[in-house]
Amino acid sequence: MQQPNNLCRARWLAAFLVGACVIPFSVAAAEYPDRPVHLVVPFPAGGGADTLARIIMPRVAQALGTPIVIDNKPGAGGNIGAEIVARAAPDGYTLLYGTNGTHAINSTLYATLRFDPVRDFAPISRMTLIAAMLVVNPDFPANSVEDLIQYAKAHPGAVNFASAGNGTTSHLAGELFRTMAGIDIVHIPYRGGALAMMDVVGGQVQMMIDVMPNAYPQVQGGKVRGLAVTTAKRFPAAADFPTIAASGVPGYEVSAWDAIFAPAGTPVQIIDQVNAAVRKALEDPAVAESLLKHGALAVPGTPDELARHIAAETDKWAKVVRKSGAKID
Repeated sequence: MQQPNNLCRARWLAAFLVGACVIPFSVAAAEYPDRPVHLVVPFPAGGGADTLARIIMPRVAQALGTPIVIDNKPGAGGNIGAEIVARAAPDGYTLLYGTNGTHAINSTLYATLRFDPVRDFAPISRMTLIAAMLVVNPDFPANSVEDLIQYAKAHPGAVNFASAGNGTTSHLAGELFRTMAGIDIVHIPYRGGALAMMDVVGGQVQMMIDVMPNAYPQVQGGKVRGLAVTTAKRFPAAADFPTIAASGVPGYEVSAWDAIFAPAGTPVQIIDQVNAAVRKALEDPAVAESLLKHGALAVPGTPDELARHIAAETDKWAKVVRKSGAKID
């Protein structure tokens, strides 16, 4: 019997190696999940992101039929945790809680990223839209956005706004407000939202635009005065507050968001399975109600919808970052 020539051997070996790679992934996808899934939350435990993840994930775990372990890996505006997931095996057992920071802002804000927000991840599903609120110290002489703008125009450079740090949503929301309102207010960055809000409460700075999970409890407790929300429409959980857009700054709209991602190359069957579990969780009335109380609105969607959302948000935030001059080496 004639032996195969070298070309035949090479073709056979290539086919064997491809099959050896594809078959295990197919089997793994068919058996998924057969052990706990780890969700990397790239922010500190107890913060707004962590709180929302812990509201949603127990119901997702129930739908998947396996435990979901939340691993907090904070640092560098979410980049440390995102990089961990970008380098993880694409088997569905390591997922990322991503945000408008990790997947829309940081690519322009940071001089160097050790991951690509698009190339290194497979989008699974959006989870929530997170409103923000403009708040002031109770002693500040402004009871509305119009009052604040009028005061700032009469006292240029005299009003300070706090943020959780350079390039954060609270910083960029303030910069956008400054630009669109045509006022001269001064940015004071802090090492985190809690410290920033503490100084608004104490009167060291006059105002802040912060996400609802952090800001609204302070408003409800009477520690700061809420003036308006940043969403395009009134937010259901704080319906008494007008929008900034309807309060003298037409077109102003800012919202944070979160989503679930897998490492690039994760089998489509697994992506679809996790997507279905997330959607089921967000459709649970108890989960949706709890999210609303924390200033977040459930917005489940498809992987393709999330990919399009990221593209639009990246373009939007890049313009704001560049105009603000914010840059992190």
